[in-house]
Formats: sequence, structure tokens, C-alpha cells
Amino acid sequence: MARTLLVVDDLSDWNPYYPSDQVITFETYLATEQGDSPQRVRIINLCSSFRYLADGYYCSLLAEARGHHVIPSVKVLNDLGKKELYRLQLEDLSQTLTRAFRCSDHGKEITLMSYFGTTQDPAFGELARLLFERFSCPILEIKLCYRQQWEIVDLNAVSHRNLDDAMQTIFADALDKFSTKVWRKGRTRKAARFDLAILINPEEQLPPSNRGALKKFIKMGRQLGIEIELITQQHYVRLPEFDGLFIRETTGIDHHTYRFAKKAEAEGLIVIDDPTSMLRCTNKVYLADLFRTHRVPTPKTWILHKDNNAHLDRVEAEAGFPVVIKIPDGSFSRGIVKVDNRLELNLKVAELFQKSALLLAQEFLYTDFDWRIGIFNNKALYACRYYMVKNHWQIYRHGESRTDSGNFATLPTFEVPKAVLEAALKATQPIGNGLYGVDVKEKNGKGYVIEVNDNPNIDSGIEDKYLGDELYRLIMSELLRRMENRSKGVLTL
Repeated sequence: MARTLLVVDDLSDWNPYYPSDQVITFETYLATEQGDSPQRVRIINLCSSFRYLADGYYCSLLAEARGHHVIPSVKVLNDLGKKELYRLQLEDLSQTLTRAFRCSDHGKEITLMSYFGTTQDPAFGELARLLFERFSCPILEIKLCYRQQWEIVDLNAVSHRNLDDAMQTIFADALDKFSTKVWRKGRTRKAARFDLAILINPEEQLPPSNRGALKKFIKMGRQLGIEIELITQQHYVRLPEFDGLFIRETTGIDHHTYRFAKKAEAEGLIVIDDPTSMLRCTNKVYLADLFRTHRVPTPKTWILHKDNNAHLDRVEAEAGFPVVIKIPDGSFSRGIVKVDNRLELNLKVAELFQKSALLLAQEFLYTDFDWRIGIFNNKALYACRYYMVKNHWQIYRHGESRTDSGNFATLPTFEVPKAVLEAALKATQPIGNGLYGVDVKEKNGKGYVIEVNDNPNIDSGIEDKYLGDELYRLIMSELLRRMENRSKGVLTL
């Protein structure tokens, strides 16, 4: 479990704010001897001067030498000290600036204050968050100027000493949201051994875990000694505060979920979904070749390359119709179409090739339901039958205003046909030891793997219908085992 410390020049600097025994002076931090405690330490450096070789600079430098996670880092301080360094990291923010000013009436120059990546003007929320990810400073002054287009012309790390009363209130509120550990009151509940962040998107229409499931994860985690906090996209910089990251938001490679997984892995956290599993599972072209190499039973599959009509001729000759066409990174039945003749094939692949240079064609195997086998650490946890939507060939049907889904049935894994279970386990072994949902079709006594999901659904009332709370205990217990091994320096298998 991480400990958060705020380092200031003098304790009187903290008089305007709520008192906390986690506020210490730089002199105290300097004199602190590093013991053998496995507890991780997180430093929020609030010294008044960050100039080269000042106390604030040395605070960040010593924190890094001691293996403490610190904001701002020495790299950030050095970058902000030279305009030619930080401007290199601003070149891709033009669209963000355009969106920020779309509904704003501003003059030729404005100054914006960011407190832990938040700002009072909602129009600049995205900009403040992105800048905080790149330049993690408690308080950042952002100067914007209009020169044919809006540009960031200056960035400065600002001391909390320079804030007026109104700004101090905003700063305190932002700090409270950024790190609830700074002035958290003592709880009667037994202190947790580890901290786990669960990444969610409250606005997501089809999240991988519903609210009921999230509550059960939190309840079970606390019973096991894991303090769980729900975080969102804006909490990227807080990741080092935790021992583990559990992603319960639909993942993608060109998406913040992948950046979260990479950042967490780099910080030494236990991560589910780990970035390697995300890379391997989110692209169906990769999975098709992986399954072929490892002889995983699948429907007959062909890879189509843009502008290669010979590929379409081969599909027509070998698969016939109907045949299923898929974009590599579709999810929840999106980007998957069934074509019944060559004309439809030509039209649909032309449309989908606008999104990807490669597509998949797969023989059409109709079944009343798909098996979903939930696997964690190469062990089957749960099994569901996801039934097709009435009068449709998929388990989801997306309309303009609503998404329909078929019925389901949850079974114990020992009732799953052996061929289905073996196919699912064989599919995940070359991917990793993460949490996966394997979709399998059963036809004539054989199991055919359709895909492996790195971010499988675990919803209260569906996937837990048979195991109940035991499903959450199994998942949390494995995460606990991995966090314990990591804290002991043991390689997790």
C-alpha cells in the first residue's frame, strides 16, 4: 500500500489548508533515512522553487534516487525549464485547442491555471488533462495566444504560495480529488494491505462490468484486504499510487485504456488487462495467424488484403456464401457483416477497407448460441451460453437508437462439452495468463474458437449467475496473489 507525502518548504506554508500528518518539510524529507520497508512512497513536491539546484529540484531528484514516485519529476522540471524541450510535446494538441475554443469567446491571449490536471473552465478540461499527463505538476500556468491559430506559448510550474484565497480553495479541492489519501480520516475498517484501481467509464453504454458487479468486486476485495478505488481516464497520473490496475472499460490499442495498461506495467503494477494481451486480442488478424500457428480449432478463415480481388475470388470459391467479413478490431458484434453473394461481398469489403488494410473472411457457422468461457490464469472460471437475438445471426443487433442482445444461460464449467473447454483453454495459452473471455461455437461435437476477448464481460446477474460471489472472490484472490508476489519480488506466473 502506497504512502503519500506532501513536501513543503515550511509547515506554515500549509496553514491555509486542512492539517495532515502527511505534510512534511523538505528538511525532514532530506533527513529521512531509507529503511527496508516494502511500502511504496509517493511524493507531491510543493516546494516554492523548482529552478535548477533549488530545494524543489533536489526534492524531486532525491525522490527518484530513493525509488519514490514524485510529481513533478526531474524530467518534467527540466522540460519546463526550456521552451525548446516542452514545445516538442505540444505539436499534436492543435485539435484539442480547436475544440476548446469552439464554444468560447476569448481575445488574442489568455492565461489558464491547471490544478492537478483540472481547470475551472470546462472547455479547457481536455487540454488541462492532456498537459498534466505530459507535464505532471501540481499547479501549471498555461499561456495561450492566437497567431493564425491558437497556440500554447508558455508553460510554467507555479508554487501554491502564489495563490490567492479563491485559488487556494480550487487547489485544495483538486488535491482532494487527485489523492484522497492526503487528509483521509481514520477508518474503523481494518487497514488494507494493497490498493487496486479499477478503471471505468461511467458514460460507456456497454461496459464490461455493470454497477452491481463493480460493487461486488469492491466488497470482495475489501474482505481480502484490498482497498479498491474506481478511477476514470482523468486519473492517469495517479497510477503509481496503486499496487494493481483492473481495467473494466472496453479496451482498444488506439485508446487511453492501452496507455493506462502500459503506464501501470512500467510502474510495476499488476495489470489486468495487461498490454501484451490487449495487443494480441484486440486484432483478429493477429489471432487468426496465432490460432493457425498453434493449431487452435477455428472456422475456416481467410485474410483479405485491400485491392486484391484474387482474395475475394478465393473466398467465393472455397467458402461459398454466406460468409462473414470482419474488421480486425471490432467489438460487441460491431464491424462484422454477413454477405450472401458476390455483389454484397464486393460492396461490404470496399466499405470496410476504408477502416483497415486487412480484413478477415470466415466461414459462416450458424448456431443458436455462442459459448463464452471465462479463463483466468489458464483456468476456466465460468461458462455462459449467449443466444442469438431473435431473427438475427448475432448475439448483438445494433440499431440507430438501441442495441438488442439475446438471452443467456450460465452453467458450471463441468457441464461444458469437453471439446469446447479444451478449445477455449488452448486458445488462451499462447496469449498469456490474464483474464480472457473465449467465444466458441459448438458444431457436430467439435469446438471452434471465434475469438478471445482480453476484456470479457463480468456482469452481476449474468456471468455470476452460477458461482455468485465466488466468481468475484476467485478473481480478487488471484489479483491479491499477484500483488503479494510482486511485493516480495517473486515472478508471477
